[in-house]
Amino acid sequence: MEQAVRARRLQKRRAFIKRFKQTRALYWFIVPGLLFYVLFKYYPIYGSQIAFRDYSPFLGFWKSEWVGLENFTRFFSSPDFWKIIKNTLVINLANLIFGFPFPILLALMLSQLSNQRMKKFVQTVTYAPYFISVVVLVGMLYTMLSPYSGVINVLLKRMGLQAVFFMGKKNLYVPIYVLSGIWQTSGWSAVVYIAALSSVSEELHEAAIVDGAGRLKRIWHIDIPGILPTVMTMLILSAGQLLTIGFEKAYLMQNSINIDVSEVLSTYTYKRGLVDGDFSYASAVELFQSAINFAILVAVNRLSRRVNDVSLW
Repeated sequence: MEQAVRARRLQKRRAFIKRFKQTRALYWFIVPGLLFYVLFKYYPIYGSQIAFRDYSPFLGFWKSEWVGLENFTRFFSSPDFWKIIKNTLVINLANLIFGFPFPILLALMLSQLSNQRMKKFVQTVTYAPYFISVVVLVGMLYTMLSPYSGVINVLLKRMGLQAVFFMGKKNLYVPIYVLSGIWQTSGWSAVVYIAALSSVSEELHEAAIVDGAGRLKRIWHIDIPGILPTVMTMLILSAGQLLTIGFEKAYLMQNSINIDVSEVLSTYTYKRGLVDGDFSYASAVELFQSAINFAILVAVNRLSRRVNDVSLW
């Protein structure tokens, strides 16, 4: 019995080595990606220890004093703690509620276009904004929403209404952030769902048409179930970033008037870490953020596996 098991293992090993030799050129394409993650994702984990130290660049990692959870305690007891967590969650939840479904709707609408030229044109126009720099995007927002010469306020004045300082109103910060993000990223994000829709069998649509199903019924009963695994996978990944907001856009849209609603974890750690030079404290905040994101990712993945039998692992 043991000899048979060993023989099977040896056969599998030889088969793997044979396949590896036949396809070894393809493995070279994996090397750049592996190097990227090792150098920029895994190796920096070594520096996370400064979150538990009173780090000094002159003393280095190991000679800096070990303070344990002191930096975390400082953050949890900070008067800014709940405000920053609230701002981060509000923006990300708004992005998830309003921004996440939009690429799906866009992909479904594009899949229904029979005119291929129009389909390509709309797809190109919608995903082109993704390549605009965040700095340029925020500059465009300030220009278009300017209370003096912005195109929107010019129209408001011509309608006899009073000009609005959009970027200075706290209650408009989140809508502007979310809507501009939808405009910039929806077309690019829709590419994933367009690819998923292309794998839906045309025979199902033909059979549904024969049975008298209209376009909306075919979308609801064929297209959406067909891309549901992709939707759930993207939802899990989005939920895993619930406490993460891109630093550039949040910081560039921030000013002294809206700072009460625009101060998020990424801008807070930048100011405390790089501006104030409190590296250990900023690292503790980032480590806390990563730990919460990981916990949310695991929880949502487990829930998705139980409900829809779709999960990342």
